[in-house]
Amino acid sequence: MGTQKTVISIDAMGGDRGPATVVAGISKSAAKNPHIRFILHGPKDVLQPLVAKRKLEALCDLRDVSEVVSMDAKPSHVMRHGKDTSMWSAIESVRNKEADVCVSCGNTGALMAVSMIRLRKAEGVNRPAIACLWPSRNPSGFNIMLDVGADIRADQDDLLQYALMGMSYARNGFGLERPRVGLLNVGTEEHKGRAELKVAHDLIASSAKANDFDYVGFVEGGDIPSDRVDVIVTDGFTGNVALKTAEGTASLISELLRAAFKYTPLSRIASLLAYPSLKRLSKRIDPRQVNGGVFLGLNGTVVKSHGSADATGVSAAIKLSFTLAQTGFNEKLAARVASNVTAGQGDAQQAPRSADQPDSNDNARST
Repeated sequence: MGTQKTVISIDAMGGDRGPATVVAGISKSAAKNPHIRFILHGPKDVLQPLVAKRKLEALCDLRDVSEVVSMDAKPSHVMRHGKDTSMWSAIESVRNKEADVCVSCGNTGALMAVSMIRLRKAEGVNRPAIACLWPSRNPSGFNIMLDVGADIRADQDDLLQYALMGMSYARNGFGLERPRVGLLNVGTEEHKGRAELKVAHDLIASSAKANDFDYVGFVEGGDIPSDRVDVIVTDGFTGNVALKTAEGTASLISELLRAAFKYTPLSRIASLLAYPSLKRLSKRIDPRQVNGGVFLGLNGTVVKSHGSADATGVSAAIKLSFTLAQTGFNEKLAARVASNVTAGQGDAQQAPRSADQPDSNDNARST
């Protein structure tokens, strides 16, 4: 790759843990990947000491902006008054082609709103979507699910676009040559579900061959972590509820396990014997390792890190950003969607295979 470096634009002030955690995550990524640079957005007097402490001055360009988007800020307010915030500035760097990807741990609604007005929707996209990674039984260890909260509504044409965008994400971001796509429903039988789901079922099925993916049909909630499917398509309301439910359940199970192993002296001894296995399990399902929801359908790549992400989580979001930038993912996704503008009317076009097929060097370096 020569001396060319991928530039990541970071909203350093977003998130619950503050800029010190964000800079720590940057440091973890920089230690693993020499092909990466950063533009940090936030108050310079706050960021400069943190960057100096980690000896990152040579890798970080600081953009001095004074204001911060709070987690409870209304997206409409940020759209009108947020031009001096770190979030707005971070997205602006992608818009101006200074950076390849934007990463933020901040307010999801505000981030999507600002991304839409500054980057604009890609040609042919009606509603952008947020795609997240979900732990699964697949060899890769996860599935892709979208939408998980960009928009609570989705009609049949939107669901078709989500399928195409999710397929392209799976192919270019993770090297799945022929992704398996499923449509989330209350059952797998074709007669079940809302009217728009039944229409979307037919649209996605008719588009599968032309777009080189396998459509497995309707899937249920139990299939989300299964090895039956690679991409799960749903509306933002359902996807967000499922995501938050899974996070809450994982937290509950972790608490119950800790309580069970502390219950008696014998159980404490058992916990010591089980510790290596529990550690492997914890790493396997650790949400920090797959942190980062990708905004799909915009003229630029934005990765939303979890608001409570620690340094490991921030580093994982940066790793995902680097991978997507290296594959030219956003350009390929835009080409795929643009070539299927009429697919919603059942007239899916054969897109050139080069539009979003991964290149031979798509296996990006670890960050």
